[in-house]
Amino acid sequence: MSTACPSCGAGLETPLACGACGVLMLQEDAVCPFEVFGLKEAFHLDTGDLRARLRRFTRLVHPDFFALEGEEAIARAERNNALLNEAYGLLSDEARRADRLVSSLGGPTEKDLGSMPQAFLMEVMEWNETLEEAPPGSDAMLQLERELNEHRDQISEQIGAALTPLPQPGDESLAAIRQGLNARRYVDRALARISASSAPS
Repeated sequence: MSTACPSCGAGLETPLACGACGVLMLQEDAVCPFEVFGLKEAFHLDTGDLRARLRRFTRLVHPDFFALEGEEAIARAERNNALLNEAYGLLSDEARRADRLVSSLGGPTEKDLGSMPQAFLMEVMEWNETLEEAPPGSDAMLQLERELNEHRDQISEQIGAALTPLPQPGDESLAAIRQGLNARRYVDRALARISASSAPS
């Protein structure tokens, strides 16, 4: 991204707007979510800093602040505000952030490589049996929920370690990270299923 505002020459924290003069930037193409927040690509982020940047940048692009500046300015603010919120949604979600990094580094997508780690598959078979057979709220289902939460934490730690520092583009390790993300996605779906089955009707 350009590091200086084309209007006033001040340094830019985000490609969406200038914090010095308030001018909105026109973004025709998709913008990297890390770039939107003025951050380097990395798996580990300071979530407090991310929220602070969101509040600061929202004040620069929120459509309410451009209500008197005409339809074009409002439309640009709406687009940039949407880009900001989309970027925050991705960066604040650990799994989506890792998915983005693997893709940007040229690693396989879920469509390219839909398998999970081999060691994980036997456990998946057992978990699926419990999901199908155990009544909601039963001891077996509660135990499964604990196991799945533990595995989600382990998978996240492994993915974080594999992405710190970031591998080189096209590195072979990206395939293993993709498999870890597939396993994480299975766990998240299983936990959502347990939560839905135990929710009061």
